[in-house]
Amino acid sequence: MSVLQQFKCPCCDGAIEFDSTVQKMKCPYCGTEFEMEALLAYDDALNQPQDSMAWDTSAGSEWQEGETEGLRIYTCQTCGGEIVADDTAGATECPYCGNPVVMTGQFTGDLKPDLVIPFKLDKKAAIGKLQELYKGKLLLPKVFKDQNHIQEVKGLYVPVWLFDTDAHAHVRYKASTVRTWSDSDYTYTETSYFSVIRGGSIGFADVPVDGSTKMDDTLMESIEPFDLSAAVDFQTAYLSGYLADKYDVDADESVQRANERIRRSTEEAFAATVQGYATVTPTATSIRLQNGRARYALLPVWILNTQWNGQKFTFAINGQTGKIVGDLPMDKGMLNKWVYGITGAVTAAVFGLSYLLWLL
Repeated sequence: MSVLQQFKCPCCDGAIEFDSTVQKMKCPYCGTEFEMEALLAYDDALNQPQDSMAWDTSAGSEWQEGETEGLRIYTCQTCGGEIVADDTAGATECPYCGNPVVMTGQFTGDLKPDLVIPFKLDKKAAIGKLQELYKGKLLLPKVFKDQNHIQEVKGLYVPVWLFDTDAHAHVRYKASTVRTWSDSDYTYTETSYFSVIRGGSIGFADVPVDGSTKMDDTLMESIEPFDLSAAVDFQTAYLSGYLADKYDVDADESVQRANERIRRSTEEAFAATVQGYATVTPTATSIRLQNGRARYALLPVWILNTQWNGQKFTFAINGQTGKIVGDLPMDKGMLNKWVYGITGAVTAAVFGLSYLLWLL
């Protein structure tokens, strides 16, 4: 049984044939010629192994006897969030939806975090960040500026999975250059096409993936980065005076988002090395991971929730760096008053000027 191996042209994707005249492989569509050795190397590159992005997700550890004493579980009857706090916490509100939470009993189960980044910004500093964000926003609804409301900002430890790995990648691009010149009669344009291949390794450390469905992933990633060099071994004492969310997305379920973040960062890093071309288009990417592992950590976040006109507005502040993220609404009633006020003032000024000119 014979097997026919077919090569495709790296320039135009046409089927390449052996040309006996030049004793080389030649593309009958664009005319490009190839040495057999170069073509075999190119074909080997195309047949690199596909993505292999597997992880060791045995993160966290079991709670030891006595470690959970003094910890209580508070459950939100509205959004279902389970919040961990020490037994000195009084009546409180859910940091995600603002509704009252009910203590349901002693904390048990789940994994103990490996690491925690302690809060660096206290509540006073968090309030200052909010006031700074609100400052000068004349059309901001009054409820956002209310001092009593701002005081409701809460310190929350958000559960995350930290992924470490070495990524070995192989990326192929289709690139082109354009050359233009003229003579006395015509203007000429020559477009040349190239197949560009990049391969190498990149190390990733502490790629965070949010482990709570109540915390919006985009919002959590927007207040990054966290300085993980400041992380310490977890102790329950760090929870004193703060709330902590229980993870409801485990490490295995977080792998897909970790892979997406690593793939995106890898592609961006490799694409930055392909320079000097008019166009560059990635056509194939293969990523293999080695030494992949996950760890369980708690990251400090100040959260404030506001309801206005039936909409929910959430503000998140990085409890370590102070970076703040959130959407601000506009009070259309105040806008109309402001516009009508300006219009009225301009109309009055024009009328006054016209009357003065009439008198003169």
